[in-house]
Amino acid sequence: MRFDCIIANGTLVFPDAEPAELDIAIKDGRIAALLQRGAPREWTRDWIDASGLHVFPGLIDAHIHFGFAEPVTEYTTETACAAQGGFTTVLGYFLNNDGYAGVFDREIGHARARAHVDFGFHFSTASEQHLAELESYVADYGVSSFKYFMNFKGEEGRYLGLDGTDDGYLYALLEEAARIGDVTVVIHTENIEIVNRLRREFQLAGRDTLRDWCLSKPAFTEAESVVRACYFAEQTGATLYVPHLSSGLALDEVRRWRQRYERIRVETCPHYLTHSLDAPIGSLGKANPPFRTEDDIAALWEGLEDGTIDVVASDHVPRLRATKDKPMWQASQGFPGTATILPVLLGEGYHKGRLSLRRIAQLLCSAPADIFRLPAKGGFRIGMDADFALVDLGLTRRVVAAELGSYSDYSLYDGWELTGWPVATILRGTPVMQDGRIVGPPGLGRYLERR
Repeated sequence: MRFDCIIANGTLVFPDAEPAELDIAIKDGRIAALLQRGAPREWTRDWIDASGLHVFPGLIDAHIHFGFAEPVTEYTTETACAAQGGFTTVLGYFLNNDGYAGVFDREIGHARARAHVDFGFHFSTASEQHLAELESYVADYGVSSFKYFMNFKGEEGRYLGLDGTDDGYLYALLEEAARIGDVTVVIHTENIEIVNRLRREFQLAGRDTLRDWCLSKPAFTEAESVVRACYFAEQTGATLYVPHLSSGLALDEVRRWRQRYERIRVETCPHYLTHSLDAPIGSLGKANPPFRTEDDIAALWEGLEDGTIDVVASDHVPRLRATKDKPMWQASQGFPGTATILPVLLGEGYHKGRLSLRRIAQLLCSAPADIFRLPAKGGFRIGMDADFALVDLGLTRRVVAAELGSYSDYSLYDGWELTGWPVATILRGTPVMQDGRIVGPPGLGRYLERR
């Protein structure tokens, strides 16, 4: 066979085996063969030299948000940002109170012409219409993961246009997901009744620092809701995914629950591995869940190492800094993060002896592919998409938000020096990013149906 391309002389980082010095042959956008070093030049029309680099499967960010950047063009900017970080697949959340037919048709039309990397969607669920149409979302749109906010009760979700629901709705959602089968319910775990009371007390007392924001949402309000979500999932037989887990207390509850019910998956985010509630960054650090203590940071690194945490994802929200530069209680929540996930895990994880390369490949490649039904992604098996991140483990860069490609004009890591950066991103055999420049055309990314 004559191949379209061979990526030669790199070290492959397998999620399910130790790194190996192999070449990758590509044909028609897929992995055609893994070859011993020194394949004859006549075997291919193109050759990419990866000498001195580690080759990861294309990374997957399973948690980004569309709808917060510039409408329409956000599919250009935020997928370019993903490519800068070595990501070839992103899964974005849509938050909507009505049915998704019109939303899907509109957004897929925008995205297909603009995306630099492959993309899929999660749908939030907040109405009886969503419950009634859940099975059709799987069949018609290939969406098989659905978000529910335990904190959106009463008027709490109004700023996003979502109705408040209750535990009865959550139970019905999990029951319907289990009936359909192969559906994952993503649950934001937070006891908002307790948070509301604390928040009022803090505001009346004039407490308005980042630490105050974090303390108004104590770790037990996350952990208690994790217990309730796990119990409901067990009773219904549903698959539960806990996103952006932030505390050691909640992590311990997951460990206990998995001893009696194994269909529980867990995600954390880079910022919970690097920032505490005492970070000197004011409202820039406002997020939900909030930053926790140094002990929580240590507990999450332990959870990554021992396998309790399955996935690291960004919770990327590409708002402008102007939405953050406000008094604490009025500032927006969240921040951009996709492009810096891998440098954080390499710089703060691998280079500090906390994580192996293989474990990082599991967290960013194989686990999100398995959980969210992306069989062509996440590894080096023959027939998989030829998606790769070529990484220089020794490259140290200072984080500059303007170089990351997002609509957002800041990064939580601005000014940080991190070691270990992708120098090329390849989607189905086509270079998308090379040495910090986007070289692939918009529209190269495809929509990923996950039936």
